[in-house]
Amino acid sequence: MIKNMLRGLAALSVALTPLALPQAALAAQGPTAAEVLTLAAAVKQIPIADESREGYTRDQFRHWNTGLDPADGCNTRAEVLLDEAVESPTVSAGCKLADGRWISYYDGQEVTDPGKLDIDHMVPLAEAWDSGASTWDAERREAYANDQGVATSLVAVSARSNRQKADQDPREWMPPAPEATCRYVSEWVATKLRWGLSADLGEADALVLYAEGPCEDEIVHYTLAP
Repeated sequence: MIKNMLRGLAALSVALTPLALPQAALAAQGPTAAEVLTLAAAVKQIPIADESREGYTRDQFRHWNTGLDPADGCNTRAEVLLDEAVESPTVSAGCKLADGRWISYYDGQEVTDPGKLDIDHMVPLAEAWDSGASTWDAERREAYANDQGVATSLVAVSARSNRQKADQDPREWMPPAPEATCRYVSEWVATKLRWGLSADLGEADALVLYAEGPCEDEIVHYTLAP
């Protein structure tokens, strides 16, 4: 049904296609520029462009690095797990985590073994490459892959849900927990805007569908990446 609705929105999305804002223009607003928009307004800020995966390999995005605090001995993955735990894990030498408790918002699963969690890039690395990261230098791609500047870029979720998602966009995959839908769409849009990434037409159709339907009251908060 969703796919049929999306096909019906194709013509509408052309009319709604915004003028693309070059990444340089976005960056010129400054790293502290913050925006609060309705989801519908935020979707219209995402440039529309064809995607290309030519040249992509995952190792072009260095992760996980030493994280926000190089002195704590924890890499980005461990720092995100520590930050998102609803019950803190024990931490032993080398920042090895054990026990603890997390709620995977994609599927509502409670997880008590940190080894059964993935740290998901809200916009997957391959999708980011397709949408503009192919033009970035290695330093910026590393910054993207380890982005803890906002809470929405990286999220601890069950390994199963993350691997079901893979590199799909919201036209192709949504979290199985119905209550996660609008949060997920909002965070996807916020990440695209934070990093000046584009969307292809099918992805834009899906975002419009959610923004004008079940998620019409959703608010997007985003800050431009440094």
